[in-house]
Amino acid sequence: MLIVSRTPLRVSFFGGGTDYPEYFEEHGGAVLGLAIDKYIYLAALRLSGIQAYNFRLSYSKVEHLDEVGAIEHLAVRAAFQHYRVEAPLDISVMADMPANSGLGSSSAFSVGLLNLIAHLNNENVTKLDLALRAIHLEHDLLRENVGVQDQLHAAFGGINRFDFDGKRYRITPMAMRGECQQHLLRSMLLVHTGIARHASEVVDEQLRRTRGGAIDAQLGGMMGLVEEAAATLLMGQPETMLRRLGAMLDEGWRLKRSISPYVSTPAIDELYAKAKRLGALGGKLCGAGGGGFLLVLVPPEERAAFIERIAPARVISIGLDTEGTKILYR
Repeated sequence: MLIVSRTPLRVSFFGGGTDYPEYFEEHGGAVLGLAIDKYIYLAALRLSGIQAYNFRLSYSKVEHLDEVGAIEHLAVRAAFQHYRVEAPLDISVMADMPANSGLGSSSAFSVGLLNLIAHLNNENVTKLDLALRAIHLEHDLLRENVGVQDQLHAAFGGINRFDFDGKRYRITPMAMRGECQQHLLRSMLLVHTGIARHASEVVDEQLRRTRGGAIDAQLGGMMGLVEEAAATLLMGQPETMLRRLGAMLDEGWRLKRSISPYVSTPAIDELYAKAKRLGALGGKLCGAGGGGFLLVLVPPEERAAFIERIAPARVISIGLDTEGTKILYR
């Protein structure tokens, strides 16, 4: 029996940094973003048991082994041990986008893996169940310094506002008018910085400053933009909505750059300034910082010229995923 899960990556617009327990358990938090039509796919095939191994894992490397405890992939090993996956399996991982791009791939992987495991175990689970399980896997089992928005975006899909109050999460889909949503989606571009980011140094410094209260003002300002942006997305005038959202993204990027010296680099700053000169209304670096992709908003009628003139930087067009993690085949 073959089971295939598909789980979307995400772009966060506003509020990133307030979704860490170190902040929201004391101050509350809120983020606004969307799941995109770029995915991580995981395929699980039950083995007959006559192979020379009990488990085969294929990702950036290939593992053949007999015991779950010998699995080198930390997330797979922890999830298999916690949910008692014992049947011989062949697991393959495929992705539309490279890792370390700031698009939430680690959490999308966790959500997709847990969706596979739930179906292997014949469990009935909700999208919230999967998001909470992924948060537990990453925070409690793997002890990783990650927020909680990526798991929610991956599980639910769509354009959403997520609010965090202590241990409670509130999910608010953005009910946009059709013409405004399409205008927004036609304006979004990802510009690759050419830098493969490793977020640990950025996040470690950010959390150190968060615990000490050194960036409360910046994080409070970033959370305030969530409220303003949510109201803006619900406007009925597409061009005005896009201009206002672009200006807010620009302000959010200014605040984000001030929370840690590791968020940006001179090369990233230069690329962002070039994007603005070429017509971008605003943008931000995706993820914690240090590299990966810049998200920019470019009026649809200027997209072709922007893509041509910002070369040699590579540009990716993105759309909206509305389904979240799902089982494609079983």
